[in-house]
Amino acid sequence: MADSASRGELLILESDVEGHSQEWLQHLVEFVASDDAEGSICLVAPPALCAALSRHMPAGATDRVRFMAMTPREQALCGHRVLTIAAFARWWAMRSYLRRSGASAGFFLSLDLLCIPLGLGLGARGKPLAGILFRPSVHYAAMGEYRPSLGERLRDMRKSLFYRLMLRNPAIRTVLSLDPFFPDHAAAYYPAGAKVRALPDPAEPPATLARLSPAVHDFVPAGRVGMLLFGYLTERKGPLAVLEALRLLPEATTHRIAVLFAGRVDPALRGDIELRTASLGRDRPELWLRIEDRRLDRDELEALVARSDVVLAPYQRFVGSSGVLLWAARAGRPVLAQDYGLIGRLTRDHHLGVAVDTTDPERLAAAIERVVEQGPQTFIDRPSAARFVAARTPQCFASLVFSSTQPQPDST
Repeated sequence: MADSASRGELLILESDVEGHSQEWLQHLVEFVASDDAEGSICLVAPPALCAALSRHMPAGATDRVRFMAMTPREQALCGHRVLTIAAFARWWAMRSYLRRSGASAGFFLSLDLLCIPLGLGLGARGKPLAGILFRPSVHYAAMGEYRPSLGERLRDMRKSLFYRLMLRNPAIRTVLSLDPFFPDHAAAYYPAGAKVRALPDPAEPPATLARLSPAVHDFVPAGRVGMLLFGYLTERKGPLAVLEALRLLPEATTHRIAVLFAGRVDPALRGDIELRTASLGRDRPELWLRIEDRRLDRDELEALVARSDVVLAPYQRFVGSSGVLLWAARAGRPVLAQDYGLIGRLTRDHHLGVAVDTTDPERLAAAIERVVEQGPQTFIDRPSAARFVAARTPQCFASLVFSSTQPQPDST
């Protein structure tokens, strides 16, 4: 164990299986395999995630990457519906695995919930900690038209308090923000705000086109505009809003589109989606609509994005991250995205597509109709999209993660 610590081993904790986890951890494994600097990583994750990553170990990574599988109880507590319980469970898991592994520092792949225990001053036996902050919405008033609800105001006040307290915690070395506009806000408003640094959401290199399952092989049928919504499909990702918008479209438009939902559907949402799609099938038989309810691997998603004409990101006032924008921009496909917060700002600034109020099915339907009528490529500036992708590489992402627990002279 002492050898691990002396080599500067970084322990990375990720308790979630869905979403970005496997892709980002794969970036870190590949970086360790190709990096000449001293160092190694210990990945603490659910058994399924450890197994998936171990099957894709690059040459040179075997001696520098090790896995520690979380127990079912640990995984259940870290994913508890009561967020305070989940937060303290993740902090406790980090503290426990740092002790058991002998790693020299700890990194939370998702830091948002940890603002509670870390804001209360809890640490990890003197070892430095860092992590990625996904949803710092407290600065959205400076990002265009923003009319927060009472609930959003209270949420942002609570976040701001815990950010301030967390950044004062001496155990926190660096907070990496997926929102490139948040570090300036943190530096201006929090005494230890210099600890916050921007982290590029990593863009994958193009993959080889994969063989698709029979259910999606014919996406997109000839003569139709293909619209793709992908990822782990929760309510806040907007699938219900899309289904409602499809019902509102004129028949001339539904004859011209093909819509595919690709990704595992949240079990809590599955019944509602099935009812709505069945109703659409009866009432709008001219509409091409399919749902591929399973986790798709990276190559399959790459192929689907390349086959699509428009990528849907109809978040429901959900902060999210810019990953979906990168997938679309890399393939030169416009997004139809929410106008709220970071996603809307990036879509507008980089001319990546159309940003509308996606919580309103009528506005979403009007945007779909406009994209079909004017042509999808009208809504994307491809050179700007290419520059957007070029500035966000897996190598830059991984390098910043690995340097995040090193001393920062201006972070006090």
